[in-house]
Amino acid sequence: MKPIQVGLLGIGVVGTGTFNVLKRNQPEIQRRAGRGIEITMVADLDSERARAIVGEGVAVVNDARAVLANPDIDIVIELIGGYGIAKTLVLEAIAAGKHVVTANKALLAVHGTEIFAAASAKGVIVAFEAAVAGGIPIIKALREGLTANRIEWIAGIINGTTNFILSEMRSKGLDFADVLKEAQRLGYAEADPTFDIEGVDAGHKVTIMSAIAYGIPVQFDKAYVEGITKLSAQDIRYAEQLGYRIKLLGIAKRRPEGIELRVHPSLVPSKRLIANVEGAMNAVVVQGDAVGTTLYYGKGAGSEPTASAVIADLVDVTRLHTADPAQRVPHLAFQPNAMSDLPILPISEVVTSYYLRLRVADQAGVLAKVTGILAEADISIDAVLQREADEVDSDSASQTDLIILTHDCQEARMDAALARMQALPTVLQTIVRIRKEELA
Repeated sequence: MKPIQVGLLGIGVVGTGTFNVLKRNQPEIQRRAGRGIEITMVADLDSERARAIVGEGVAVVNDARAVLANPDIDIVIELIGGYGIAKTLVLEAIAAGKHVVTANKALLAVHGTEIFAAASAKGVIVAFEAAVAGGIPIIKALREGLTANRIEWIAGIINGTTNFILSEMRSKGLDFADVLKEAQRLGYAEADPTFDIEGVDAGHKVTIMSAIAYGIPVQFDKAYVEGITKLSAQDIRYAEQLGYRIKLLGIAKRRPEGIELRVHPSLVPSKRLIANVEGAMNAVVVQGDAVGTTLYYGKGAGSEPTASAVIADLVDVTRLHTADPAQRVPHLAFQPNAMSDLPILPISEVVTSYYLRLRVADQAGVLAKVTGILAEADISIDAVLQREADEVDSDSASQTDLIILTHDCQEARMDAALARMQALPTVLQTIVRIRKEELA
């Protein structure tokens, strides 16, 4: 059978990996797909560099629309990224009747509803395994492998840059700013790392996973997103002493009244497998009612790990290329006419437990006042740790750190209690609040 022809938009790090892996493993891929898969056309603004990568036999252009206009191209791989021209080109590819494979989590998290509707109307596939957690096949697991389950919750370390920074802060006792510089020097962090360190990248990814897990539209604008820039080495050290590690988690959780969709630093018990995921690695825990807890671990970024997911999508599309669109797996796992209208809950309605650190005056009655406020807010205390002045700061002999772990409560109640505690004259600095996830 004639090989299926693929057009590649953007041959950067992932595009180069995709081209090389597809070429290197072509015999194995062909045996799995039932026919050859060949990248026959590449569009990149740096056409000279692109030609050096692909060599002879592949058409190279600097206009992506030339790929979309080629009637021989069956599948378009979009690796440009961002919300702008990438969205236009993906919609134009769909309109031209071409299947699309993309690694663009930002595009799908923000415009996925429009893109999937256009693809369904045209009878083509939009495949996006590479958009979440790089080489880890979490999309296929949620959409197909766990299809018998009612998904209760998902919690994932889904940004390698932030996990590397937190791992280094813990192991070396350094503050955030120092580790960020090192991460940039080593190439783990971009020159402008905002999307990573502010949690936006993780927010895009957990938004996509939540849509597949619960059959809801992608709604990134309703996700709560908080990054790691305000974390201190001090809190990471205290967490360790209490038996926890701090990780930036993307969390999607089903509740009777709606879906929690949030990204923020979380204390995770050290005994959990996900708490021991170090460096730039990714991991996702999924809790299903039938299967129980499952863990997916691997490289969340990089040229060939991400290429692995892109090519898996190419194989899937090739197998289903001639299938009746009604018989294909829906983009978001649930049939388009059976999507749920479960609301995304605001952060004020989230229920979780908390780590609190208060820098207080070292005098009698302070702890009683703080715990009294928590009791009046119906917030139960799990543990209290107090650090003497010489363990805090030699220049703060009259001060001490008070660390409190709470049981579950609604965020709005915690907000009100924090406001009252912050107003106490014996509370000397802004209270640090980090959410705690037992993941039991």
